[in-house]
Amino acid sequence: RMYEFLDRLISLALPRVRDFRGLNPKAFDRRGNYSLGLNEQLVFPELNPDKYVRVQGMNIAFCCSTNSDDESRELLRGFGMPFRTEDSEK
Repeated sequence: RMYEFLDRLISLALPRVRDFRGLNPKAFDRRGNYSLGLNEQLVFPELNPDKYVRVQGMNIAFCCSTNSDDESRELLRGFGMPFRTEDSEK
């Protein structure tokens, strides 16, 4: 189920984030874990906005078995995680 969630996050939810320019590649905790926050959980298409009284955000943490930020970054990049590049930050 984790792989399904990751696929939905990368292919459906993140592209629906307003003004999305990629994820911060430096948001690792120096132990190989990555965290990100979403301002609206309704970017997931399976959630019906009519059932929510107010908009809520969510935090997502990826806990990797390595202690290396570089190894975790490459793992998540291999899954298709859209990290910002130096070119896209300019």
